[in-house]
Amino acid sequence: MINISELSLNFSGEPLFKDVNLKFTEGNCYGVIGANGAGKSTFLRILSGDLDASTGTVSIKPNTRMSVLKQDHFAFNEETVLNTVLGGNPRLLEVMHEKDALYTKEDFTEEDGNRAAELEAEFAEMGGWDAETEASQLLNGLGLDADAILYTEMKNLGDVEKVKVLLARALFGKPDILLLDEPTNHLDIQAVRWLEDFLADFEGTVLVVSHDRHFLNNVCTHIVDIDFGKIKLYVGNYEFWYESSQLVQRMIKDQNRKNEEKIKELQNFIQRFAANKSKSRQATSRRKLIDKLTVEEMPASSRRYPWVAFQQDREAGKDILEVRGISKTIDGEKVLDNVSFIVRRGDKIAFISDNELAMTTLFQILMGEIKPDEGSFKWGVTTSQSYFPKDNNEFFEGHKENMLDWIAPYSQTDTLESTLRGFLGRMLFSGDDVYKPVRVLSGGEKVRLMLARMMLFGSNVLVIDQPTNHLDLESITAVNNGVRDFKGTVLFASHDHEFVQTIATRIIEIRGTGVLDKECTYDEFLEFRETYQG
Repeated sequence: MINISELSLNFSGEPLFKDVNLKFTEGNCYGVIGANGAGKSTFLRILSGDLDASTGTVSIKPNTRMSVLKQDHFAFNEETVLNTVLGGNPRLLEVMHEKDALYTKEDFTEEDGNRAAELEAEFAEMGGWDAETEASQLLNGLGLDADAILYTEMKNLGDVEKVKVLLARALFGKPDILLLDEPTNHLDIQAVRWLEDFLADFEGTVLVVSHDRHFLNNVCTHIVDIDFGKIKLYVGNYEFWYESSQLVQRMIKDQNRKNEEKIKELQNFIQRFAANKSKSRQATSRRKLIDKLTVEEMPASSRRYPWVAFQQDREAGKDILEVRGISKTIDGEKVLDNVSFIVRRGDKIAFISDNELAMTTLFQILMGEIKPDEGSFKWGVTTSQSYFPKDNNEFFEGHKENMLDWIAPYSQTDTLESTLRGFLGRMLFSGDDVYKPVRVLSGGEKVRLMLARMMLFGSNVLVIDQPTNHLDLESITAVNNGVRDFKGTVLFASHDHEFVQTIATRIIEIRGTGVLDKECTYDEFLEFRETYQG
């Protein structure tokens, strides 16, 4: 379906990747992964024809229709939702417009009639009579009410609704090739699962960039890894690739360690016996052996994993948190209604809700940022809390400090610059990075700095609201492992399915009234909820 030969791309004289030779075939889904800046989205732009490569060719089978997900929220503001979706097949929309123009002519000629007949035949061949039905099915599958919005102009939709319409546009009309860049952004659980099912049944070729590990595991047959300035293809989903890559790295490190030990042993022998005539022949042979045992340098991967580890300065007592009948109305909407639960020591509770504001509001109440309209809560006297807010703007906007000065007040023990630099270095802030003003940091950098701040507190309870936003796969994995390994209590909310599944021991769903509270994994909860009648 897609053949890539000797492809290279240079930026400012430096190769982003080079000598790429790949073949993507129909019936497969390829997950494109790599560190931030490795060139994932750029690679898709080359395949779509939006960007020219420096060298090489991209060959696509003739008469192949490619559809690309573009998340430009304003591109179709003046179009209706229906026309925006149908535009996923540009030729179909073109035929529709030409037909309509012909039929509205006052002086409809015989020539116009012949042309209209040709257009009707082409329209039928492209499935035009079922186009509106297909558009509605796609929109409904993604969680939108097609009947209510189909003829609404795009400019009247919210940003999340626009994202879903653009995704429906990309999926419309059974394209041969799908290029999807972060298709799960802003999708709820049901919409993501629907998309997974759609791609599982898709007969064409799919290339997808995503930070959602669970999604990559469920849909991908292959992984396209952009690293070391190369692009390599591996069979299997993301989890298989990750475990395999970690195994290879361990094997290389182990072999390097053995080689280094052997070299040291041989060097010691040479030093001891080189001057001894009776041993000189052996020493010479060992010098030759050392030449063959040159330690292999670890490949200079562009991937960098931050060090995330939460330690509690003291273990909490038996009483952690009791919440009784909390209710809260925000801007006329009752987002919490009679919410009650008890947290036990060691619980790792994932909070979920159809209304994302409900979870954030609950966390803000528990951390004392806002007050409930009704109800109360009580933290145990031996607890200490660290909070990761969903919106961290107040910590950075208007602040003139650099990273070192910003982080220093949060250190409970050592505020020496060398110590803080070392700590920030483990969070991937090295060299002169630590002198950057915090107000100019990227979204991902701010998240890593907020996590560093939390680690310095030594709290025994973590309250975490959407910690994986803005992070790359490597940082998400590091945060995932750090929270999973924490020995204290965790209350958290996350869109990342894998994050929730691997950490949570208990799920609390905030419902219209009250909560649904179940001690189980996330997958078990979702399965239970499908049959729950409460």
